[in-house]
Amino acid sequence: MQYKIAVSGAAEISHCCDSIILLSKEVGKEIARSHCVLVSGATTGVPYFSAAGCKEAGGFNVGFSPAGSEVEHVKRYHLPVDVFDVMIYTGSDYSGRDIIMTKSADAVIIVCGRMGTLHEFTTAVECKKPIGILLGSGGTADKIPDLVKGTYRGIKKIVYDRDPVSLVQKMIEKVGKEKEKIKI
Repeated sequence: MQYKIAVSGAAEISHCCDSIILLSKEVGKEIARSHCVLVSGATTGVPYFSAAGCKEAGGFNVGFSPAGSEVEHVKRYHLPVDVFDVMIYTGSDYSGRDIIMTKSADAVIIVCGRMGTLHEFTTAVECKKPIGILLGSGGTADKIPDLVKGTYRGIKKIVYDRDPVSLVQKMIEKVGKEKEKIKI
């Protein structure tokens, strides 16, 4: 299958729900168990723990760094490298990295989050990506339902769930249907 599923979420998790580490890891594990590739912003918090969960389950993940090199990633941005199977050094700082990472994925899952996560969410909406929102995880994820009330384009591609396993499966189904539409 090898769909690429981005996990976007808070790098700093103190405002997230109490079980944020467990939820983040479970999202990563389910992506791995489903034979998909996890994509993330190669940072701490939710992206880190989802990548760790993916790795624990024998999966493969790709981190998109805001830095231009491993040295810059570690020394300037103070970001981890240990759980990422492949690192793409974008050299585009956070906002540029967000766009490159989001566009590279087939779908995006939002877990908790802050402003960077909101940026990745809006990029996913603009790029017409399927988006999964893990409700109850806190932060941006729990604010999105109110943000998209009304007749905004793209809201039909948003899936909500409180269970990380169910949410990943719904995203895989949604990506599969989209891929069927464009089969060449």
